[in-house]
Amino acid sequence: MQKIEFNDLSAQYQKLKPEIDAGIAKVLEECHFISGPQVEELEQALCDYVGRKYCVAVSNGTDALQMPLMAWGIGAGDAVFVPSFTFVATAEVVSLMGATPVFCDVKEDTFNLDPASLKEQIERVKAEGKLTPKAVIPVDLFGQTADYDAILSLCREHGLLVMEDAAQGFGGTNNGHKACSFGDVSATSFFPAKPLGCYGDGGAIFTDDKELYDLLVSIRVHGKGTFKYDNVRVGLNARLDTLQAAILLPKLRAFDEENNTRIKAAELYTSLLKDKFDIPVVPENYVSSWAQYTIKAKSTEERDRLIKGLQEKGIPSMIYYPKPLHFQKVYEDLGHKEGDFPVSESLSQRVFSLPMHGYITPEIVTYVAEALNSLAE
Repeated sequence: MQKIEFNDLSAQYQKLKPEIDAGIAKVLEECHFISGPQVEELEQALCDYVGRKYCVAVSNGTDALQMPLMAWGIGAGDAVFVPSFTFVATAEVVSLMGATPVFCDVKEDTFNLDPASLKEQIERVKAEGKLTPKAVIPVDLFGQTADYDAILSLCREHGLLVMEDAAQGFGGTNNGHKACSFGDVSATSFFPAKPLGCYGDGGAIFTDDKELYDLLVSIRVHGKGTFKYDNVRVGLNARLDTLQAAILLPKLRAFDEENNTRIKAAELYTSLLKDKFDIPVVPENYVSSWAQYTIKAKSTEERDRLIKGLQEKGIPSMIYYPKPLHFQKVYEDLGHKEGDFPVSESLSQRVFSLPMHGYITPEIVTYVAEALNSLAE
């Protein structure tokens, strides 16, 4: 058995090497390192792929989340609702704006924002009257979109803006609609480990709102007006490097094929593991892009034992995420206690993810699954 990689970026590069190398060489020859034509080409290709009117390519996924909050004027005294079981960036950008992240629980089966918990938190914040509810950031965790039918209906009822955090969701679908097409605005990440990743940092913002798009374009380059040295608002230096755009273009062209490989690998994992393990659930009419294939152990102790056993067999695994956001030290001033978000707390103690990428083979999936089954009690 060949060496097993958790996410085999080398295999992808070897497959796409001629196109990637040619794209890099062209940028080097033309010397348009900032805002070169490949960036605009990528933005149009991304719009075509996800079905949005406008795309703003940016420097990383965190900037992609922060910039819409800047455009909306989110600030001190505002409440932005986010799931507790996710990466810190989703809440971090709220704090960077001076607003308050209000945590919500997630669903046990899909790991995504629980609309019932969101409703409860919105009503609690309104009843307390200390913060003004402004927006919700649902996360498409592990490649699967959140329940936007329920979330968008609830947000319309309460007049809240919605930003889809599709950092892990690119390539997933929900009732035929692709990730990055939901809400008032959506954001994704091109961090190398993501389903569509570059060779450094990168991200993108999508919207159908021309006014919002124009604001985002301005914010991306230091709040520019008619040109770079006409500064009309506070902005960021958040441009995507031309080199990264040139790398992403061939990867985007190969994306559907890689996505199909991940989907088939997930189906094989599920068929082999379903009798002994708590496997991930994909609701009817949803398709996950399987940024991670995440299963649940019965306890932290069992998880530790399984991870160690896999490691001894040469199989890497990862824990996403070992601590929910409401227990992170940076948010201890919010005063959360054990039991506030029981599903997020329980998942963080039990989940772990198996090798998954666009070039994984059935042989590797079978080896991993058989090894895991051999460790089951």
